Amino acid sequence: MAQLDDLPVEVLEQIILLLDPVDVAQLSQTCTRYRDLVYGDPEDQHLWRELYLRQPFDDLRQCYTPLGRPLQKIDWRLQLQRIIGARTVLTKVSVCRPEERCAVLQTLIDMVSDVPPVRHADVIDISMNHVWVTAMLRGSTLIEHEEWELSPEERQLRARLHTYFGLTPRDFQHQSRAASRAFVYAMRNYKYDNDFGPFMMDGSGRTDRSSVNWVHVRAIHHVMSMHIVPTTEETESAEFNLFPMSMPWTQSVIPSSMDLDQEPDWAGVTGRWQCSFCFVDHRELLIYNNLNSSDTEPLHAEIFDDPDFVEVFRSIYVDLHVLGTEEDPDHPGRPRINFGGSLDGHAVFVGYVKVTPDNQIRWHFTSGDQGNAIWSSEGIQVGNVRSRFGILGSWTTALHERHDPVGPFWLWKAGEITEHSPAA
Repeated sequence: MAQLDDLPVEVLEQIILLLDPVDVAQLSQTCTRYRDLVYGDPEDQHLWRELYLRQPFDDLRQCYTPLGRPLQKIDWRLQLQRIIGARTVLTKVSVCRPEERCAVLQTLIDMVSDVPPVRHADVIDISMNHVWVTAMLRGSTLIEHEEWELSPEERQLRARLHTYFGLTPRDFQHQSRAASRAFVYAMRNYKYDNDFGPFMMDGSGRTDRSSVNWVHVRAIHHVMSMHIVPTTEETESAEFNLFPMSMPWTQSVIPSSMDLDQEPDWAGVTGRWQCSFCFVDHRELLIYNNLNSSDTEPLHAEIFDDPDFVEVFRSIYVDLHVLGTEEDPDHPGRPRINFGGSLDGHAVFVGYVKVTPDNQIRWHFTSGDQGNAIWSSEGIQVGNVRSRFGILGSWTTALHERHDPVGPFWLWKAGEITEHSPAA
């Protein structure tokens, strides 16, 4: 009787491709022949490529980086091993060792970020990676587990993944929303050290070197999202709410004919944008912050529990256009974009878009009236370049005085500029 070992290599490979990757790893441990077949030549990745492509993931050959470039050399084996390791943790969080958690979170962020671009803004072309990660996170406590002591790195990674994912059932709880408001409206979180935006405070004063503070961005996302998604029995109980600040909107929108390395407006600035922002009564803001007199005194967070507390949500439309570009030697092909904007034909926005040291896309702009800058805003493109998710950030005054108001904003592209664009 013929044995499995008697089969030709080609037939064995076809059998292996029918197995789950975990079973393939176990098979390789049974004898030297199978180990050599699975792990033999690290340069020959055809078996791992075919095994990867049989999983419910995007084809890595069609995927782009968050800054809009095709993935370069692909290690199919490594990528599949990372994902299967993350899958093991997502299905049983208790098996994850503390030293593994950051690697798992980074794997999921890479899966969400390295995806095929959408070729037209009006076309629904959902990433398979997004479908898989969303489904896995819905049934996992990874991004909200409360029994772990989080390292600073893990806290940042978890907040970033949570921002990409969107809202969870816990986000609809009053105490969760109050905590995000408490962070967003704490004046002590806005200083020259972080350019009064959602960036890390490293004490150097060099904001051009600051990386994104995803805990801050996550809080802004929560505050803004709760004005977009209605609080109903259905949304509160849903494991995933599909809305314009959730995972499917993080994909890049890059037309097939466009080479971003040759496109001056690589960030997609030109167009009509909706700018939504929140604010609270200035007197209540000062009371909550103890007049911003100290960074150590407890804040009066009970203000957010008051049934009479009001958070105002407003939206305006603004038309943006590129004024020019400046080469960025640290990011060839992604120059700084200087732009201007108008509201009802009057110039009100002036700003720039640039890539940060941690390869995020930063937006800075001032706005005002009659050429005078009154408000200053700092934000981060969430997801990939030109994503429909848009920019989340914070606003304050251009003077940055101690008692000046602060608040969150969401800027997203509503369409191209046409004669029939809706009035602001």
